[in-house]
Amino acid sequence: MKKNDEFELEIRGMTAEGSGVGHVDGMAVFAANTAVGDKILAHAIKVKKNYAVAKAMKIISPSADRVEADCPVFNRCGGCVYRHISYEAELKIKQQRVQDAFERIGGIRVKLNPIIGSENTSFYRNKAQLPVGKDRNGKTQIGFFSSRTHNIIDCDCCLLQPKEFSEIASAVRAWVDENGVSVYDEISHKGLLRHIYIRASKNCENMSVCLVINGNKLPKADALWQELEKIGVTGLSININKEKTNVVLGKEIKTLCGSEKITDTLCDTEFEISPHAFYQVNRDQAEKLYKIAADYAELNEDTTLLDMYCGVGTIGLSMAKNIKQLIGVEIVPDAVKNAEKNAARNGVKNARFICADAAKAAEELKKEGIKPDVIILDPPRKGCDGELIKTVAKMSPERVVYVSCDPATLARDCALFANLGYTVPIKNGSHMITPVDMFPKTAHVETVVSLVKLPPDDVINIELDLTKLDISINDGKPTYDQIKAYVLKKYGLKVSTLYISQIKRKYGIEVGEAYNKPKSPDSRVPNCPKEKEDAITDALKYFKMI
Repeated sequence: MKKNDEFELEIRGMTAEGSGVGHVDGMAVFAANTAVGDKILAHAIKVKKNYAVAKAMKIISPSADRVEADCPVFNRCGGCVYRHISYEAELKIKQQRVQDAFERIGGIRVKLNPIIGSENTSFYRNKAQLPVGKDRNGKTQIGFFSSRTHNIIDCDCCLLQPKEFSEIASAVRAWVDENGVSVYDEISHKGLLRHIYIRASKNCENMSVCLVINGNKLPKADALWQELEKIGVTGLSININKEKTNVVLGKEIKTLCGSEKITDTLCDTEFEISPHAFYQVNRDQAEKLYKIAADYAELNEDTTLLDMYCGVGTIGLSMAKNIKQLIGVEIVPDAVKNAEKNAARNGVKNARFICADAAKAAEELKKEGIKPDVIILDPPRKGCDGELIKTVAKMSPERVVYVSCDPATLARDCALFANLGYTVPIKNGSHMITPVDMFPKTAHVETVVSLVKLPPDDVINIELDLTKLDISINDGKPTYDQIKAYVLKKYGLKVSTLYISQIKRKYGIEVGEAYNKPKSPDSRVPNCPKEKEDAITDALKYFKMI
């Protein structure tokens, strides 16, 4: 295959970023804006040794999942990737993405709970970061970056955001044009206005607008404020960012009018949120997510709960009324101040918040002798630091509830926890892993997982009639029944003595002479299925036999 070649391609899978995947002569070919089941005429735009990237020139035969895209900039904007398929199909893709991550990256075979879909797939975001620029003709551009570039795609109405956000963007555009306000240019590092940063509470009852600027002052701020107030904006501030960086927000915020903070209610708890503080962008789905996390935490009045990466305290404070003590850890100072105020605002007196890096705070708490019963982890997309995971395991909580926005780093971290004695338990026939679609129409998916500490020595009462078994009395090694019990508890699988002996032989472990042999020359011995082989292998590792 060469660049600019054209060929037919059948799409049979999806990448984590939402591109379709097909194969030509054994080579993977990725094509954006395609759907599983599409047959397309593809045009190769990049060809590497082991893969190629193509553009869909024509849909020869459409997938049954296809729908008409409802956004005029869908093919150019870097936000949505699933506006061209049904929501049912999107949920299946996201469920499979989490499943694949656990099995391929974490090496953990699991049965997930069904993904929790969103009732609203449009206008659900409570936050927007809109870059501002100029096109070649000097026209003001406000919208979103094109995929993998910093080219601004001008957008008057994003279907993920409430209409008020579009009205705010239009008001800022008019103010820029009428007052000759300069906009930032990344190449020359000149110009004032870089981004429009908007946050809103439920139903936009209060909205804060923060303009990120390459300077110290905002000209004609009163004129802008007059227009924003008409839309319902309750606060206008500036964020000073003079650095040559892709990071949107600088460190300093100055309030110009109203309040730069918003207040919102989540899980019957009221929160104050500063611009720098983390807050879930889809509050309705966040409530569902936090209720699952609370169920997985299995809290009671004697529980000491440690909430790492606590932000403004949303997860921990929503659970604080049912526990003995809450300790929150967060590295952003403004978020910690919010969390302390939010505890007072909601009458929570059993909470303490620490401003520190998660790993350092966990180490300090360990030195203080604090032993949490439950630890909640809600890290950024990059996941947890390996040292933090080790420290958490050393604190020996009964369970860890892990909330993640990236299935890959989640699976990786769950594998690290597994090596330290924590496993995903099974409840009602499924592992305690639930994907939640926090970001409809985009490639992202949130997941909540329960991890429980395996006891150092499982005590299993069994009765054995050794005269009927071709094995000797246990000499310190685990019995077949112990291996069966481990596999059943962790994986929900029943395995036979025959299968265990087959896997033991595979690793050179001595077994009784009669095992894995046919009773007669004409007998056929079944081979252990891959799923059960993996589970038995894990058990042999757990019992330190391999």
